[in-house]
Amino acid sequence: MAERGPALLLEDRVSMLVRRLTFVAALTAAGCSGGGGSGSSPLVAPPVAAPTPTPSQHQKIEHVIVVIQENRSFDNFFSTYPGADGTAYGKTHAGGYVALVKGPLVTRDVGHSHATFSNEYDNGNMDGFDSVRFSSGGTTGNYIFRYVDPHDIAPYWTMARRYVLADHMFQTQGSGSFTAHQDLIAGSTAINDDESLVDFPSSIPWGCDAPAGTTTSLLTRNRGYLHRGGPFPCLTYPTLRDLLDGAKLSWKYYVPPFRHGTYGQIWNAFDAIHAVRYSAEWHENISSPDTNIFRDIKAHKLPAVSWVVPTATNSDHPGGNGTTGPSWVASIVNAVGTSQYWQSSAIVIVWDDWGGLYDHVQPPQIDYQGLGFRVPCLIVSPYARTGYVTHTQYEFASIMKFIEDNWALGRINANDRRASSISDAFDFTQAPRQFAPIPAAFDESYFLRQPQSEEPVDTE
Repeated sequence: MAERGPALLLEDRVSMLVRRLTFVAALTAAGCSGGGGSGSSPLVAPPVAAPTPTPSQHQKIEHVIVVIQENRSFDNFFSTYPGADGTAYGKTHAGGYVALVKGPLVTRDVGHSHATFSNEYDNGNMDGFDSVRFSSGGTTGNYIFRYVDPHDIAPYWTMARRYVLADHMFQTQGSGSFTAHQDLIAGSTAINDDESLVDFPSSIPWGCDAPAGTTTSLLTRNRGYLHRGGPFPCLTYPTLRDLLDGAKLSWKYYVPPFRHGTYGQIWNAFDAIHAVRYSAEWHENISSPDTNIFRDIKAHKLPAVSWVVPTATNSDHPGGNGTTGPSWVASIVNAVGTSQYWQSSAIVIVWDDWGGLYDHVQPPQIDYQGLGFRVPCLIVSPYARTGYVTHTQYEFASIMKFIEDNWALGRINANDRRASSISDAFDFTQAPRQFAPIPAAFDESYFLRQPQSEEPVDTE
C-alpha cells in the first residue's frame, strides 16, 4: 500500500465527505431516518417482513457464527493491509502528522467511553487521539500512533487474504463494550425515540443480575449525556432472538463461565434481556463455557445462529491479557471448516469497539448515536469472495440484516432497515471452496485444556 502523507489524508477526508453526503442523500431519497417524534413512544417499530432471500443464499447458508473479539480499531490491525483503507500517518491535536509505529499485539489499554470518542473525533477533525488518557492514567501522546505487527496477528491476515476483509465496518455507537454487545444482538440501544443507552451500567454484572440500584447512562437526541440517568439494565426492547424464536430457528450465545456476583458473563449481552434471563432460554440458549462451541460442532448440534464471546485471555483486549486471541479465532474457524458445517456456514469475526486506539477514517454521523469508529471485520465462508476487501459502509446491524434476509425474518428497528447487509462479501454463484486450515500457534486442544477464567475482559 502506498504511504499516505498529509496531502493524501486531506484527500481522504474530502472523499469521506463526498461518501457521507451521498449516503445521506440516499437515506433521504429512501425516506429512512434514525427515528423521530417526541415523548416516550418506542423508537423500535414492530417487526416487518423482510425481502425474500435469493434462493442461492437461502439454500446455501444454514449457519451464521458471529465471533466477537475486543477493543481494536481497523488501523490498529490492518493499516498496512494491501488494498485496504489504511494509513501510514496519524494526525495530532496540534495539527501535525506522526508516522505510525509497528508494535506488538500486547499494548497499553486506552479509555474508550463516549467521552473518549468525542475527544478523539473532535467534531470530525480526527485529531484528538494523542490527548486522551490510558486506563491506568496518563495522556496517550504519540504512543497512540501505532499498529500491530502483522506477524503477531498472522491468522487474521491469512483469513483476509483467503476470504473477505471489511474496511468500513463502523461501531453503531461511539461508546464501549456494553452497548456494542447490545448492538450485535439488537442493532440499537434505543429505549425510546429520544434516548439510547451509552457506556456501561454502574455495577456488575451488566444486566438483570446487577445489584439493586444499578443504573445506566443515556445519550439523548440532542447529544446530551445523562450520567447514570437511565434504567436498571434489564431491558425489554426486541433483539434478533425474537425473530429467531418466531421462525423456530435455533440459536446460542457462547460465553465464559459464570457464577452469580462474579465478572464471568459481564459480556453476556442476553443477561441484560429480561425475556431471556427469566425464561428457560437462559439455560437452553446461553452456553458456558465458550469452548462448548467445539462440543456442539462435534455433536452435530451447531445452531442456526451463534454468538461466541471469549475469555479475557483470548480476547485481543489491550493491556497485557495475552497473545492467544488470533489462535482462539482460528480454532473456531478450523473447527467449522473441518466439520460437516463448512459448506453451509458463514463466519463473521468482528471486534466490539475501537478501544480508544487510533483510526484515521472519519465515521459518518448518521444519527445522534454515531456511527462510531471503524473496527476490523473478517467474513469467512466457502461462498466468501477470495482475497476481497469490501469498502461498503457497514455497522453492527449489517450482520443482523444478513441473518434476517437469509431466513426472511423481518426487521427489528431503524438501524437494521438503514444498514447495508454484508451480502456483497459473498458470491453465491461460485462453487463452495474446500477448506484449508488457518495456521495458528495454538489449536483447539490448547483451548480445551486452558483453565477456565472468570476474569473480566474489560470493565468499560
